[in-house]
Amino acid sequence: MTDWYPIGDRLTGRDLWVTVPLDWNEPDGETIRVFAREVVSAANRDADLPLLVFLQGGPGGKSPRPLDADGWIGDAVTRFRVILPDQRGTGRSTPLGTADFAGRDAAAGARLLALHRQDSIVRDFEALREQHFPGRPWWTLGQSYGGFLTLQYLSHFPESVVASAITGGLPSIDPDPAVVYSRTFPRIAEKNRIFRERHPHLVDRIARVADLLEREDVRLPGGDRLTVRRLQTLGLDFGMKPGFDRVHWIFDEAFVDEAETRLSDTFLATVEAETGFHTNPLFIALQEAIYGPGPSSWAAQRERDARPEFAESARPLNFTGETVFPWMFEDISGLRAFQAAVEHLAAHEQPIATYDHERLARNEVPVEAAVYYDDMYVDAQLSLDTASRVAGVHAWVTNEFEHDGLRLGNVAERLFTALEQRLGSTARSRD
Repeated sequence: MTDWYPIGDRLTGRDLWVTVPLDWNEPDGETIRVFAREVVSAANRDADLPLLVFLQGGPGGKSPRPLDADGWIGDAVTRFRVILPDQRGTGRSTPLGTADFAGRDAAAGARLLALHRQDSIVRDFEALREQHFPGRPWWTLGQSYGGFLTLQYLSHFPESVVASAITGGLPSIDPDPAVVYSRTFPRIAEKNRIFRERHPHLVDRIARVADLLEREDVRLPGGDRLTVRRLQTLGLDFGMKPGFDRVHWIFDEAFVDEAETRLSDTFLATVEAETGFHTNPLFIALQEAIYGPGPSSWAAQRERDARPEFAESARPLNFTGETVFPWMFEDISGLRAFQAAVEHLAAHEQPIATYDHERLARNEVPVEAAVYYDDMYVDAQLSLDTASRVAGVHAWVTNEFEHDGLRLGNVAERLFTALEQRLGSTARSRD
């Protein structure tokens, strides 16, 4: 634990650390360090407030680095001491990178990746809570993949949780990536239709870019060849409210000449940054592994292969979404070190402590979940099925927000208020 330091003008924070086993099944083996930041309103630094731990999206996500008391953090610090952990392998929590796979065979690399899923993450957070806040349960706020972490928490450590809020991430309790992609690919196609309807002037330009990439060996600043299939991964952003416009502005500067025959350096640098995953490789490496022990057998690729409208040769060109494909570990230099491990992970089972259906059916922790009806990443019907099978879950279904409603709307405040009403006069005393 470090001394307090200012964050912007209205927040103060301090660093928290805990040492945990790399493999929780081998408590006397190799260890890693897990980092978290405690953030409070500067005016309430010494106040006795409830604890709120943020369960970051991902997989492979580090917590936000706030600049001041803005957005949901600004709302949260009016009633909580906010704990922002970096999930193992990310941020300052013993980061997992390309060097960690040097000298490991495929099976050893796959096992290392598998140790960075939700079952290990939740045990890390429990160790953090027990070391720094012994005897105090906390509230949880789970964004996206944070919903996986929430159900993991309620399955194995419900006594540590006062109440849970989930935003855009209430997953199926029968996780199966093949089912998820069969439901989300049609929504990705619909997002593409809306994008073309919103920006019809880009349809031909995008086709010209794709045709050029098929004809020529175009290199990104880092040396990777820019392929059409890599270009299509820009559609990952379509699930966010500003996503259509961000992609619009990328193609706005695609060419340097009026005839649109030469790609600009700005375009190539931007595409490389948006599709390189240099700062979050675990997001790609673990994308299908979080659904269970596997093997996933490249579920997204199988679904894509069944949909010719997503072919590289299709025109108009369709972009893909939150989908990972085996060729990404060949085309993208920042992911190549993970290739053997990920291929092994996709082909072999890796045990994971998953959801406890019986315990969830009798769950007593109040849960408020925002379910975004048009969410491109998380199927609303699967979320509602979970809400019907996990006791204590109230689902607020809305199409007012995209997947980033937590960041751009007042979603967290609404969920906190609903939870306080459900807890009644015990809302604070239980902490």
